[in-house]
Amino acid sequence: MPPTIFRPNPALGVPIYLQLMEQVKHAIETGALRPGEQLPGIRPLAEELVINPNTVAKAYRELEHEGVIELRHGAGAFVSAAARPKRLADKLRAGQAIVASAVDRLHARGLSDDEIRRLVEAQLAGLARAGGRNA
Repeated sequence: MPPTIFRPNPALGVPIYLQLMEQVKHAIETGALRPGEQLPGIRPLAEELVINPNTVAKAYRELEHEGVIELRHGAGAFVSAAARPKRLADKLRAGQAIVASAVDRLHARGLSDDEIRRLVEAQLAGLARAGGRNA
């Protein structure tokens, strides 16, 4: 997997290792990473992202504990054969209907697109800070 798939953002207030974990899971869900595919090595990825190698190692250990990846001594980290892509398209379609309904209701209450966008972004930021839901 090219390191460009990983884009941690320290300004989010979410630990970098958690961001890396979510980005790996998202890449699997969307098919960008497939079972058996190798992830970047700990040191090269840490250097690319300018973060501590222990941060990458922690993310990889947690992903292994969750069964998302397999760590093979001397070989590296690989997407687990048990890691299956979710039906992302179905989830997105269902989510789109919910968002469309919410946007229509907020417009009916007189909110502008920018105000709605700020409300959604604030809600997502609040969930991230609370360690809430993710993709």
